[in-house]
Amino acid sequence: MRVMVMVKATTDSEEGIMPSTEMFEAMGKFNEELAKAGIMLSGDGLKPSKLGKRVAFDGASRRVIDGPFAETNELVAGFWIWEVKDMAEAVEWVKRCPNPMPGPSEIEIRPFYEMEDFADIASSEGQASHERAGEMISKRGQG
Repeated sequence: MRVMVMVKATTDSEEGIMPSTEMFEAMGKFNEELAKAGIMLSGDGLKPSKLGKRVAFDGASRRVIDGPFAETNELVAGFWIWEVKDMAEAVEWVKRCPNPMPGPSEIEIRPFYEMEDFADIASSEGQASHERAGEMISKRGQG
């Protein structure tokens, strides 16, 4: 089961306050543990939302919204993509994580949809196009 593990933003992360040396090292060690266990597929931190953009869709129209974005607690400051056997394993790993922020923080875990979740709606062409895109991404990661 693949999950996205999201470190929720805080006022500090939105202000661009960098982690302490100790936090940076602790997170590096945790990432090493995840990699050694074969859990971590990807992960990174995100810069504050003031440097981001959103694109709002309404039918055929598109509107670009510049950051920063309100509701800091709804924003993501960093993420991992993990391969775990089930949600319980993901929760156990998150509980081992150093607190990613200087104060109170939250980490959210969400499972990915897998192709079998779309079995009732996926045409053979739709499924094939998703598989081709996945193959192109995999090849790019190998090169």
